[in-house]
Amino acid sequence: MLPEVEAWLDRRTSRAQDWDAGVLAENKRGQRITVVLPARNESATVGTIVTDIRTALCERVPLVDEIVVIDSRSTDNTAEVAAQAGATVYHQDAIRPDLPPGAGKGEALWKSLFVATGDIIVFIDADLLSFTPDYVSGLLGPLITDPEVVYVKGCYDRPLNGASDGTYNGGRVTELVARPLLNQYWPQLAGFVQPLAGEYAGRADVLRRVPFVSHYGVELGLLIDLLETVGLDALAQVDLGVREHTNQSTPDLGVMAAQIQHTARNRLLRSGRLVETVDTSTTLVQYVRSDTADGTYLPYPRETAITERPPADSVTEPVLT
Repeated sequence: MLPEVEAWLDRRTSRAQDWDAGVLAENKRGQRITVVLPARNESATVGTIVTDIRTALCERVPLVDEIVVIDSRSTDNTAEVAAQAGATVYHQDAIRPDLPPGAGKGEALWKSLFVATGDIIVFIDADLLSFTPDYVSGLLGPLITDPEVVYVKGCYDRPLNGASDGTYNGGRVTELVARPLLNQYWPQLAGFVQPLAGEYAGRADVLRRVPFVSHYGVELGLLIDLLETVGLDALAQVDLGVREHTNQSTPDLGVMAAQIQHTARNRLLRSGRLVETVDTSTTLVQYVRSDTADGTYLPYPRETAITERPPADSVTEPVLT
């Protein structure tokens, strides 16, 4: 590990319990805070998360000013549940309809930048089973108390499939794909315990200056781009304890891994550190057994291409007629 990263770990890592929501609310200095939850078919969990934030951090303590849920083409009643719990709900495709439509989690996050009114934006995944309000207050701590910090990433232990035996084997794509890539090509980011964490917060003006990857590469892309934009010392991480959510299947994680690799490759190409002489395939061929008597393997091709939205600040507002 680079010496500067070791020093950063000591200086820029804290714990959620280090930050008291009441004290933070008293020190907001007029800054508005928005919590954004991107959600696709998360009716089982989004209402509880919104209610917990509203009760603890809007009503009991005036820390959060706005809770926004971006409904990413849900086919269940995610939007209704979130609205009933007290969130302001926007349908992804209804935000900036003048732009060509996009897809994926990164699209929902990027679209939120056009409707969120906060000076600081906290992103929280809507499928969490272990959410507590100190996820939000913990992420806000460094941003409210230190003007030099512009982006804070959550870190935590990740049990796999609800394991309660003290083993934390979740985060498989992190350990098998993201961390090796970062250690190889961006060793300054080797201090981030959970580089793919879906819980993070940043200053809105900075978030609007960087691109957003369309799918599962969004977290890696933000981390790399913010390192290049603001430098390591402007980044921090907060230990949120334990994170439980609905684990994805191994084939679905394969798609996620491919999208993360595409995100890293694009940044290596952009910086001139990688030169490609042939086009790279974005089709991931996986295999399933047929239900025929011989049970032969059948190829199951899946598209893993990503797109990128440009910095939100670079997108001209539509002219109203």
